[in-house]
Amino acid sequence: MAKKLHYFNLNGLGEAIRYILHYGGQKFEDVRYDYNGWPVKSVKDSLPYGQLPIYEEDGKTLNQSLAIARYVASKSELLPSDPWQQALLDAAVHNVYDFWSKNTIGQYVAADPEKKATMKKHALEEIVPFYFSRFENELKSNNGYFIGKLSWADFVLVGIIETANLFYNDNIEKNYPTVSALVKTVHNLPRIKEYIASRDHYKL
Repeated sequence: MAKKLHYFNLNGLGEAIRYILHYGGQKFEDVRYDYNGWPVKSVKDSLPYGQLPIYEEDGKTLNQSLAIARYVASKSELLPSDPWQQALLDAAVHNVYDFWSKNTIGQYVAADPEKKATMKKHALEEIVPFYFSRFENELKSNNGYFIGKLSWADFVLVGIIETANLFYNDNIEKNYPTVSALVKTVHNLPRIKEYIASRDHYKL
């Protein structure tokens, strides 16, 4: 079963998918593109909506990072069979993406140093406390996970945290012990730990 994940050579919206694939021991080709050299016109023009990530399996393609993550999670016992729990996880990952969208990273990357400093201050003092206080409470009330056990939503949260830390050069989860513990838990899963040790250090 030929599987390929196409994404940039950084964490971004693709790292959670990589984590889930590695966690489940799913063999796949990790196709990476230089973030700073994007767009590559020939590649971009071939994409359904001109965006990465794209997942390929047996000649079929799937776009949208959450759809991909949910699908590969179903192959790795990270998607519960109970419809209510599935809905809770769908809500959780959309809450995580709401946090990410509030950061307007595209504008942040293009901003001058003074504007970047202002945007980062707003993110760390307003956006992060609003969302992470809620993530902290939700995880704390569910044994450290979104639904009381490891699921695909936990990988999505960790991937977004790592991405925010890369762009802001910070450690945004540091004041939230349950969130921090989840990051460590995911990082120490055997196949994830091995993958992290083998990957290049991400930089912008």
